[in-house]
Amino acid sequence: MSDTLARILRDKQAEVAAGASAVSITEMEKRALDQEKPRDFMGALCRAIGEGRTGLIAEIKRASPSGGLIRDPFEPAALAQAYEIAGASCLSVLTDAKYFQGSAEYLRAARAACALPVLRKDFMIHPWQVFEARAMGADAILLIMSALTDARAQELEEVARSLDMAVLAEVHDAREMDRALGLQTRLIGVNNRNLKTLETDLAISEALVPLVPADRIPVAESGLRNTDDVARMAKVGAHCILVGEFLMRQPDVAAATRALLGT
Repeated sequence: MSDTLARILRDKQAEVAAGASAVSITEMEKRALDQEKPRDFMGALCRAIGEGRTGLIAEIKRASPSGGLIRDPFEPAALAQAYEIAGASCLSVLTDAKYFQGSAEYLRAARAACALPVLRKDFMIHPWQVFEARAMGADAILLIMSALTDARAQELEEVARSLDMAVLAEVHDAREMDRALGLQTRLIGVNNRNLKTLETDLAISEALVPLVPADRIPVAESGLRNTDDVARMAKVGAHCILVGEFLMRQPDVAAATRALLGT
């Protein structure tokens, strides 16, 4: 585990403890169950693949530890609409406040502005957060395997499945791939960002995506900037991608998304 990730997880533990003290897990579960049925996150990606399109999970992100402030002004609702119009299949919205300047309100605003399924992008370490994700309207959660034990990853997945939410299991190397394949989710994200150097290299996906079994759906994450990169990922079997910072830095997000998808 990188020092950056370890620091984020320590802060996240304190954040979750404070949240659970303010709102009990029983109350948060009730709030989650009071929500409307989740949108079909995996189904949206499968439809894109079935139609011969790239399944794009378009990310809404204001800032990051590696990139600093990425977009200002930052309007999640307008960004969600732009992504939807341009052909994205799903959204990913950062909710971590300390390191990514995210919030639950950003996710709510983005989801309310479009019909796309939404992934809560955060550092999920406790069942309370899964209930919180559904309570804020998220249709899917991210599980970062390098941040979780196998037992905790399985526990979080079980909670998500009980709420009819999708799970994207993120890996960075072959060992994490093996662990992720022990989960039930079909969505396996391969992050091209080195968590120690924070640099991106598409060769990570080129090495790991071929290890994904045919009954799973690989998602190439980070470092994609043009149609050549998208084609490079498709060549090794990743027909779904997650792109955030590159698109967030473009003045016309819809035009940039169309250009990336080649539409």
